[in-house]
Amino acid sequence: MTAHAPGCRFCGSYDLAEVLDLGAQPPSNSFLSEARLLEPEPHYALVLYHCEQCGLVQVPATANAHDIFSDYVYFSSFSDTWLDHAQRYVDTVVKRFGLGPRSQVIEIASNDGYLLQYVIARGIPALGIEPARNVAETAQRKGVETLVEFFTLDLAKRLAEQGRSADLIIGNNVLAHVPPLNDFVAGLQILLKPDGVITMEFPHLVQLIEQMQFDTIYHEHYSYYSLLVAERIFAAHRLRIFDVETLPTHGGSLRIYACHANAAHPQMPSVERLKKAEIDGGYDRREVYAAFGHRVYALKRDLLDFFAAKKRQGHSIAGYGAAAKGNTLLNFLGARSDFIDFVVDRNPAKQGKYLPGSHIAVLAPDAVGQHRPDFLVIFPWNLRDEIAGQMAAIRKWGGQFVTLIPKINVF
Repeated sequence: MTAHAPGCRFCGSYDLAEVLDLGAQPPSNSFLSEARLLEPEPHYALVLYHCEQCGLVQVPATANAHDIFSDYVYFSSFSDTWLDHAQRYVDTVVKRFGLGPRSQVIEIASNDGYLLQYVIARGIPALGIEPARNVAETAQRKGVETLVEFFTLDLAKRLAEQGRSADLIIGNNVLAHVPPLNDFVAGLQILLKPDGVITMEFPHLVQLIEQMQFDTIYHEHYSYYSLLVAERIFAAHRLRIFDVETLPTHGGSLRIYACHANAAHPQMPSVERLKKAEIDGGYDRREVYAAFGHRVYALKRDLLDFFAAKKRQGHSIAGYGAAAKGNTLLNFLGARSDFIDFVVDRNPAKQGKYLPGSHIAVLAPDAVGQHRPDFLVIFPWNLRDEIAGQMAAIRKWGGQFVTLIPKINVF
């Protein structure tokens, strides 16, 4: 246990082992205007721990969740891949669980209505819960009813008292973003109808470690889940995970299906099968986590060598995607505009601003054609194929794409 390790946010144990120290970093989505470049920039420790008691992998909540999420720059609808994923999900769950006009669907962290728009299009009542007002307003303009609040046990009780208990609760990439974990999961249990279903998607801890996805560790990702630990947490709140799917999204995710502990949903063999695979892989033991930290430090040295060599050779390097994962990576490396000339992004809310920490300028995508970099680093590597297709014109001047996770790949 590290001397100043916090208590585990699930079980409260202080028996935490340090896995990886990514240094002091600013919140990864706190973009800067030009006027703020000379102002002090808050930095918080970004250290990954493994709880030796319950197994939860986590970072301490050093950055305040209200500060991070109340005004947010991530809009889900800017990714065509993610929209397709959402539409296919809606088609599947509507059919599987017989949802219709008398059902109630609630999505937590509903963002800009990227998913619930497909629920509403089928005539199914839907409610979004989204703490970022600027993002929620986009959803509301689409006709998606959205509460501008954090999801809590108190909110769940209020909605249940109003007769708005859910047949389906959706949470895509929100479980990792929750500091008060027990309050959140207890709220799910209160809001769910007796025969209702919860689906939660989150990056799979196994993929994070095996694919070296250390750049997905940032302050707003408070916890990192294996199925073994997710089941333990849900069971503590009288919820049962009855099915699980592995997904390619975000570099490898899980979609869990949960219900009340005594509900009639049949237990699928997928759950025991994946739990066994995790145990066989050592994810219930400390050794796999310690080895991950050593591998990340070795990759850091390789990445610094790569950038230094290309710049010494006189090459220009730009980045695509002002993504949180890219900011974690750049700040871990200590890389600034001495390595990356600029970054482009489709999101107008990011354009004209500067990356937190590294202070690299964020431009519109057409800047790539104007400046013709020799290398274009794809920071959101989970969207590699989509981005490479959109930016294929770099081949005209001999430009090449680069991804950095799980290792350096120039193509």
